[in-house]
Amino acid sequence: MACSSGGGSPGGEGKSTRATGGAPSEPAPDTTSGIEDTGDIEADPARLPTSRSEALDFIGRIIADPASFGPDVTRRTPYESDPATWPVLGTDCVWQQQKPMASVLATRSRSFEVPAADGKGPVRLSAVVTVHRSREDAQWEMAESVEETMRCPTQQLQKGELIGSLVAATLPQGKGGQVNSADALTEIGQYQSSTLGGPFPYVWQQAQSLQFTVAVTGKGAKGRTGDELDELTNVAQATMLLRLKSAVEKQG
Repeated sequence: MACSSGGGSPGGEGKSTRATGGAPSEPAPDTTSGIEDTGDIEADPARLPTSRSEALDFIGRIIADPASFGPDVTRRTPYESDPATWPVLGTDCVWQQQKPMASVLATRSRSFEVPAADGKGPVRLSAVVTVHRSREDAQWEMAESVEETMRCPTQQLQKGELIGSLVAATLPQGKGGQVNSADALTEIGQYQSSTLGGPFPYVWQQAQSLQFTVAVTGKGAKGRTGDELDELTNVAQATMLLRLKSAVEKQG
């Protein structure tokens, strides 16, 4: 289920969304005007982006900023990914940047950090939002994410970065108290870095509603716990899902 690579995030800082090529190569018909199977969002079709420019504007309003994670989080450099690329997990289980598929209207990721302090290493964080042409395309991305974890339990993010011992779990809307999205994925494992060491805790979350997917990644470091990563990523993911709902739901 990976979303681990430098993929949507600049410099391979985090997983993002996938695109290994299972989705149709031609744009799928837009079927997002209905509201069934869309989590708890009753969407206004007029508020859904239908062009690349509208999708990029939408992403700018939804995607996490440093405050979305917590008070000690700062921007990394580069901060935003190139929207002309997104991450693809190859058959060799190595992430690489490629042109987004035709089913993607727009995608963007951002990179963050909790700086090293008090003998603890830096926590690397990322967030990504992808706008697909249809809900089915977004659902396909979620399915591919699960397949990727099973296919590649160890993955190379960028040179000098590995994640391994990956385990993924899905949580559809209405199950286990999950009410914020139509579908949700969580991936946990271990992170190793040629510069930071390891293994350290690793977590990735992705959620889908309507034609949108949002994801966050957390990479641990010396002295950092899995609970710290969970808190950081949970808060940022919830923030983006609330922004998404506010941006598209019917008014009045």
